Amino acid sequence: MKLQNIKKSLEAQVAWGEHHLAVEILSICGADLMSDVLALNIQPQTLLITSLVNTQVIRTADMVDLAAIVFLNGKIPNEQVIAMAQSIDLPILITPLNMFESCGRLYLCKLADPH
Repeated sequence: MKLQNIKKSLEAQVAWGEHHLAVEILSICGADLMSDVLALNIQPQTLLITSLVNTQVIRTADMVDLAAIVFLNGKIPNEQVIAMAQSIDLPILITPLNMFESCGRLYLCKLADPH
C-alpha cells in the first residue's frame, strides 16, 4: 500500500516528507511503547503509528529503519522532532484519528488492496 493511500485513509496531513508519498508500505506497527517496537522483528518498509510524539520515537525509527511514522490524535510534533526526522529522511504524518480507528481503517484498506 502506498503511503499516499494511507494518508488518504487516515485523513492525515504531512508534517514532513511530502516527496515520500509514493513509498510502498508493506507492514504496519501500532505501538506507544518504543521498547515494544525494538523487541519486534520489524520488516523493511514498515510504518509506525503511535500517539507518542517525542524524539525517542525518531531514534527508535532510525534504529529499526522504519519507512514512515503517523502520529495519532492530532498530536503535532515539535520542531526538534521534525528536524530529527528530516536528518534521517523519515516522513512524518499526523492524523486526527486514534489508534483503534487508524488500525481498523488500515486493515480495511489492506483487505481492499492486498498488493
